[in-house]
Amino acid sequence: MASDRAWGNKGIKTVVIDTSAIMMLFEFSIDLENELKRILVSYRIVVPISVINELKFLAENSKGRKKQIAKPAVKLAEGFELMDDNSDNADDAVLSVAKRQKGIVFSNDRELRRRAKKEKLKTICLRSKNHLMISEKFV
Repeated sequence: MASDRAWGNKGIKTVVIDTSAIMMLFEFSIDLENELKRILVSYRIVVPISVINELKFLAENSKGRKKQIAKPAVKLAEGFELMDDNSDNADDAVLSVAKRQKGIVFSNDRELRRRAKKEKLKTICLRSKNHLMISEKFV
């Protein structure tokens, strides 16, 4: 498989997911499991506690569509492996956990992806509103 060649088939990859990526799954009906299998083959998803807290805040304090999406997003995120991050900011937490776990940052937030690339971390984002793409280019 092409992704085996690209990654050298090194086993399970750690994917650290942020708030925008979790909410995007509900906005665009992305099949997370199949898409991650397609680009990574084997993986585990880690969610920093700060991301859960940010989703809960959005579920309680947002209005309209964002609130509708945030509520099920909290439940989905809590079903993944949760990790303490010692950070008040969800973006900082994602980067911290990704560095510690040698993971891949999964985000649709342009600024977070830019910061991840500066830190020499690979990123995953949504492409064409229907599939995920991995980027290995660094700034």
